[in-house]
Amino acid sequence: MKLTKKGHACVRIEKDGQTLVIDPGAFSEEDAAVGADAILVTHEHFDHFNEERLRTALDANPAAQIWTLRSVSHHISAAFPGRVNTIGEGDSFNAAGFDIEVHGQLHAVIHPDIPRITNVGYLLDGALFHPGDALTVPAGRRVDTLMLPVHAPWNKFAEILDYVRAVGPRRAIDIHDALLSDVAHTVYGRMLGPEGPGTEGAEHLRLIPGESLTL
Repeated sequence: MKLTKKGHACVRIEKDGQTLVIDPGAFSEEDAAVGADAILVTHEHFDHFNEERLRTALDANPAAQIWTLRSVSHHISAAFPGRVNTIGEGDSFNAAGFDIEVHGQLHAVIHPDIPRITNVGYLLDGALFHPGDALTVPAGRRVDTLMLPVHAPWNKFAEILDYVRAVGPRRAIDIHDALLSDVAHTVYGRMLGPEGPGTEGAEHLRLIPGESLTL
């Protein structure tokens, strides 16, 4: 499969002539989901769910469908009847040629005064995991490639490093990084690389928006 980093938490994954996009939010390119056969959304926050980007993608491809939580699906299902699928933890389905498992229930804690919302992660072909805004470990699953949310109001570096160790992937690729400066990427790269405390064998990678990697 071919993975292309789009802005912030959005990634585009291609396999066997089909395309799947995860979390085309407000910090991703306006056309991030255009051409997708399937779109997955992890939760309702604007940097992951942007209704205009979803509408643009579904208008561009009349066969495209969306899979997401009820908190998102109720916003757009009326406009695209039969094309928005509601899912939750424990579900599995096939979309754009990918076998997908749903893991997780809740968004990470931002602050005790802020109510937690629902959030799910998606495991593709038993190999690539996108957790959305949570540090979910897919129970009983060996992850080859972890999409790693390196920076958010809800996390700190110690949690990110321990998350990589807990999942135990072969590689970890940065997502959720739109709020970081270039200086910050240097620091994160060092701390998650050979000079840091150790990811227990996981290779750490950063792709700039538009850059691709064959998995």
